[in-house]
Amino acid sequence: MPLSRRAVRPRVVDTAAIAGFVVVALWVTGRLWLDPHQGLAANRMDQALFEWMLAHGARVVTDFANPFFSYRMNVPDGVNLMANTSVLAVSIPLAPVTLAFGPSLAFRVFLTGAMIATALSWYLVLSRHLVSSRPAAVVGASFAAFGPSMVSHANGHPNIVAQFVVPLIVWRVLRLRETGRWLRNGLILGLLIVWQAFINLEILLMTAVGLGIFVAVMAVLRPGYRCYLKPYAAGLAVAALVASVLLAYPLHMLFFGPQTYHGLAERIRAYGADAASFFAFSRESLAGVLQPPRGLAQNASEENAFFGLPLVVLLTAVVWWCRRQAAVVALAVTGLVFAILSLGPRIRFRGRDTGVPSLWALLDELPILDSVVPTRWAMAMTPIIGLLLALAAERAARSARAQPALARPIRYVTVTMLATALLPIVPTPLPTERLEPTPEFVTSGAWRQYAGRDRSVVTLPLPASTYPDPLRWSAETGLEMQLARGYFLGPNRDPANPEDRSAIYSASWRPTAWLFESIRRTGEVPEIDAQRRAEAIDDLRHWRAGAVILAPGRHAGAFRQAMTELTGVQPTFTGGVWVWDVRPLID
Repeated sequence: MPLSRRAVRPRVVDTAAIAGFVVVALWVTGRLWLDPHQGLAANRMDQALFEWMLAHGARVVTDFANPFFSYRMNVPDGVNLMANTSVLAVSIPLAPVTLAFGPSLAFRVFLTGAMIATALSWYLVLSRHLVSSRPAAVVGASFAAFGPSMVSHANGHPNIVAQFVVPLIVWRVLRLRETGRWLRNGLILGLLIVWQAFINLEILLMTAVGLGIFVAVMAVLRPGYRCYLKPYAAGLAVAALVASVLLAYPLHMLFFGPQTYHGLAERIRAYGADAASFFAFSRESLAGVLQPPRGLAQNASEENAFFGLPLVVLLTAVVWWCRRQAAVVALAVTGLVFAILSLGPRIRFRGRDTGVPSLWALLDELPILDSVVPTRWAMAMTPIIGLLLALAAERAARSARAQPALARPIRYVTVTMLATALLPIVPTPLPTERLEPTPEFVTSGAWRQYAGRDRSVVTLPLPASTYPDPLRWSAETGLEMQLARGYFLGPNRDPANPEDRSAIYSASWRPTAWLFESIRRTGEVPEIDAQRRAEAIDDLRHWRAGAVILAPGRHAGAFRQAMTELTGVQPTFTGGVWVWDVRPLID
């Protein structure tokens, strides 16, 4: 029996929405797919880190490796993966892709799939549970998944882009109002919390805070909402119990395990959103291409508040127009709180420090909150804005149905206002650059004769945020090639300040590491004396080095001269790299 027109139309919208999400995600990440040798120009280091994390997830599947800690980087101290973005909830399911096609392609699947899954998840929750209009759900889901901050974080932060569990958590929290189903609802919510915890804890924290503010405001605006207190409390208690049991050991590793740290560095905790950035356009948007933002964000991956003036005006009008809807007011209050928190400890305007303290100045040293980058509270506004747009579009659709004579003008005004606000922030493809090919010394397995199970490879420059390529090389070997030092979050162990346990994006202090960092910055070789030679041998022993390798590149001559003078070992050029066999020095 043929389907009725009313039944067919939602299916058409569903199909078109899914196809649209796929097309937009591929549009954003397309340059990565067109050339496998291309990497993210704005954030090569995090791309390398996540390729390494994907390789670790594959090792968890094949070798039953410890999911929460690894000695494959930063030999011999290792890396606390719960204190880093290990994305186990993605890397383990993607293990077949990583093993079959390599971590580079798995990263592309992760990034592109995260955007698609986030859009689809928001669309399903919106269209099935929060709004009755399918087109309104498309508008809200599209912004929640492809808004400026989401595309900005697509520059190397797929763990932040992967927010497909967030709408499910929102939906299940709202379902806690159901009486008599507190056990089932709490159990489901608890499992979703665990799922999100293994994708990104920062997003989980922001979701929890946002939902708490939203529910509290709803209880104030709607006295009848308070009757849900008991089912809410019972369901949340069950969810907390389930999450606590399943996350007990991972959280113990996070807070008390080896290589833990106590909060981010002070300069990172000062990363606030510039007050002017809320009215500016992201560089990864149509309007941003014409008028790139300058000095309003820390880097291309942290353009969290770039909504643009037209959208700010539209949102103001939407909140005023729908002010009688408690949900709209609660969302607006939540978004406003997030906007204030995102300003950081001191308010900045157009790149200048105003000296005016913000609300975050009272919170940034509190436990847990001291590990949050404040500017990302503005990124957490993205799904809130998506929900507001969906609710406004639904109200416009209802008005059109209720007033047939005015249906056409209402639709015209709605489309015009949405187009005016959203077209300037339509995303553009992520910029890419060609990556240096992995040396044959690595791909051929020649490194194995120097660095087996108990030895590491020391690369020059040493792996760090400024030189992440060795992480890609190690990932391509399935992490069989172990690295000295690396790029990750670990505790600061500066001898000059031994009590400082804040996070740094590298391994702890070593004399030879500082020497080579100086060469990387200046290209000049400092005087090599007996003390520096002794320190170099001691550091190579600490790193359990089997070989030191140097690929051609900037200041390669200075690196080669310094390492030769430090060790007295003459290097050989093989497999595209200079190799120092340092095993005789440390045995």
